[in-house]
Amino acid sequence: MKKRIAILGATGSIGDSTLSVIVKHPERYQVVGLSGFSRLQKLLQLCQKFQPKFVSVPSDKVDAFQSLLKNANLDCEVLSGSHGLDTLASLDDVDVVVASIVGSAGLSSTLSAVKAGKTVLLANKEALVMAGELMMQEVARSGATLLPLDSEHNAIFQCLPTHVQQNHQAIHEPKNGIKQLWLTASGGAFLDKSYEQMQNASIAQAVKHPNWSMGQKISVDSSTMMNKGLELIEASYLFNMPVDKIQVVMHPQSIVHSMVEYADGSWLAQLGTPDMRTPIAHALAYPERIDSGVTTLDLFSLSNLSFIKPDLTKFKCLALAYQAMRAGSYACIALNASNEVAVQAFLDGKIRLTDIAEINEKVLNNIEYQAIHSLDDILAVDNLAREKVNAFVGELI
Repeated sequence: MKKRIAILGATGSIGDSTLSVIVKHPERYQVVGLSGFSRLQKLLQLCQKFQPKFVSVPSDKVDAFQSLLKNANLDCEVLSGSHGLDTLASLDDVDVVVASIVGSAGLSSTLSAVKAGKTVLLANKEALVMAGELMMQEVARSGATLLPLDSEHNAIFQCLPTHVQQNHQAIHEPKNGIKQLWLTASGGAFLDKSYEQMQNASIAQAVKHPNWSMGQKISVDSSTMMNKGLELIEASYLFNMPVDKIQVVMHPQSIVHSMVEYADGSWLAQLGTPDMRTPIAHALAYPERIDSGVTTLDLFSLSNLSFIKPDLTKFKCLALAYQAMRAGSYACIALNASNEVAVQAFLDGKIRLTDIAEINEKVLNNIEYQAIHSLDDILAVDNLAREKVNAFVGELI
């Protein structure tokens, strides 16, 4: 039987890559649901091509999109707003949910998919950064399957023993000998640049990633290394591993996507060309393997592979992620919220690139401990942090 797929954030880069893999395997997959935010024309084109039964758009765009569907003679049920995303993620008609909505906006729908026991292909790292404990509790309760799409987390997943892949509580069993997890980082646009050059960076320079094609927000996060900080937090929850047993290493070539270090001295690494279709194809077909359409890695054409210790002074956001994870869930929520607002302020031309880390540090050091037991608790800390960062941004303008 075909797996029935819903893609949350279908008009973004992860959506593009996922659909390109699905197109290669029409006998395996059926697209039954799509969501989009602002690119209605692109979403309409996807509906024309894949004929989903359900489509979700923001509440204020429902009428406009229904009109587009009618003019195109398409019969899709339109769901609206955050409730529509939650509904789409938990429909009985859906087997697999690709969670690729950027930022905290993707949290509720990802949690809904997990609660419904779906197979969730997770590209929204903020879901675990903000709600890691709650998310993993719900995975255990519902029996949902959580498969990482981030290339680094997918690489670690592939390098773990099969029974640890399927039960992350087993990662600490002595017989498995898992010593440390290693997240590789490209270093983004400013790996070889000075701090002063980062201070004076333009928006165009910050969003120009040397290896990956990504959206603006994640590209800026890569420039500041906050992206790797968020991935550090995500990995800790996803693999049930203390943050002090997760190392970050700069690897500019983006060929080794991450590694697992074992007690006997062995290291297992996953290699491949820097193309998101590889981890997406792995997760879609898991535990099988399918053609992703990616160009085969040519070992004979590779230059030297280099690995560099990260500069935590220059890339302060990475150091802040370690600090937040050690402090607890409330600090991770606050750091993520602060970073989202600060990145947008940079993209709006209000602050410098290096101000992002300074603002994040201020928020992290001015947020008080709060117990996290529910989604409401998470959103309360998120809102509080956003209020603080807006005040700090105002001071810099």
